[in-house]
Amino acid sequence: MAGATGSPSTDPREFSVSETAPTESASAEHIAAERRADVIVVGAGPAGSTTAYYLAKAGLDVLLLEKTAFPREKVCGDGLTPRATKQLVAMGIDISEEAGWLRNKGLRIIGGGVRLQLDWPDLAAYPNYGLVRKRDDFDEQLARQAQKAGARLYERCNVGAPIIDDRTRRITGVHAKLGAEKTPVTFHAPLVVAADGNSTRLSLGMGLHRREDRPMGVAVRTYFNSPRHEDDYLESWLELWDRRGDQPRLLPGYGWVFGMGDGTSNVGLGVLNTSSSFKELDWREILKAWCASMPEDWGYTPENMTGPIRGAALPMAFNRQPHYTRGLLLVGDAGGMVNPFNGEGIAYAMESGQMAADVIVQAHARATAAQRELALQRYPKVIKDTYGGYYTLGRAFVKLIGNPTVMKLATQRGLTHPMLMRFTLKLLANLTDPHGGDAMDRIINALTKVAPRS
Repeated sequence: MAGATGSPSTDPREFSVSETAPTESASAEHIAAERRADVIVVGAGPAGSTTAYYLAKAGLDVLLLEKTAFPREKVCGDGLTPRATKQLVAMGIDISEEAGWLRNKGLRIIGGGVRLQLDWPDLAAYPNYGLVRKRDDFDEQLARQAQKAGARLYERCNVGAPIIDDRTRRITGVHAKLGAEKTPVTFHAPLVVAADGNSTRLSLGMGLHRREDRPMGVAVRTYFNSPRHEDDYLESWLELWDRRGDQPRLLPGYGWVFGMGDGTSNVGLGVLNTSSSFKELDWREILKAWCASMPEDWGYTPENMTGPIRGAALPMAFNRQPHYTRGLLLVGDAGGMVNPFNGEGIAYAMESGQMAADVIVQAHARATAAQRELALQRYPKVIKDTYGGYYTLGRAFVKLIGNPTVMKLATQRGLTHPMLMRFTLKLLANLTDPHGGDAMDRIINALTKVAPRS
């Protein structure tokens, strides 16, 4: 592994914060030391903050670089499944109602003239409730928790190109612009974690491009003042119609309504690129038309809208690989870890951050550069062992529902069978007990084990 200065090293101290070279002033020396660490994490979203939290908790010196300042907006449905809830509990976040969290009991599914309400399953591995929280507040809570653990957070730190050693081709730091003045600075560490989302300029700078053979989604959403703000079920609408022209078309995707508990509802839709009309449609207009079809007393009208309609891409099923190369690890959206079954990203962002931190901590304890590199090479395998088979099934699912005939049949027939829908909920939300569980769990777990992990 390259040292923090970019030169090859077999020194056992190579993975720790490097000593700064003599400088003309103590102040300059202090600044240089402040900008060196064991690990740099780029992006303080759920993936980056979770990574930084576990690294700092293990005693490593971590720089967490966030391009904006908190609180800040992010496009999201704001609904958290039990999978994400488990991660919050593990990080010691206060998720009580008194702390401003709204709990939900399960998922309400609407489609094909059927309305089905399913509670989250009772499992040993996950809690039986989910949560709702706005992303501007949610992300800041995770970042502050990482700070409390010891991570050094730089806000308004816009990271650009990686610093790459000419001889080893390893990343040894990042170039950035700091503060409102956009002062050029450099940060140095022998390991860097890309948690900079779907655009992930850092990954592109390392030559890691998006795989075109993996599904991509788009989500658009807005907020309305609404009497439905205290709904204790997440609501999913399985039928999205493009009603332009003479023949309405059923689109591959779903709409959602999440009560926020603060007088507002988050209303949005997620659509997959498997639709032949994916690029040609104006999804903001589709959302407006869908909201206009809702009952008027729900309040999803233009005059009740509290903010603009915003959109974001959903990178799915490992659409950027490898997840580790030359000192760079990818977590969350940067590594395309959104669940293709349901568009959920936060749980997988946090889980991958924890897994990356665990691998880095183990590598940090190795005595030689070769041993550290061997430990780091394990990260892609851990990720694929955890999600690979499941995401392969998800890719097949995405192709199926891209066919309007299949989508219509699944909506009309599937919702009339509550047992089948309970199985589907477990599959789509990835909620099973890994050891034991009921017959549904065993079937889903078996399918994910035999599916290719690519």
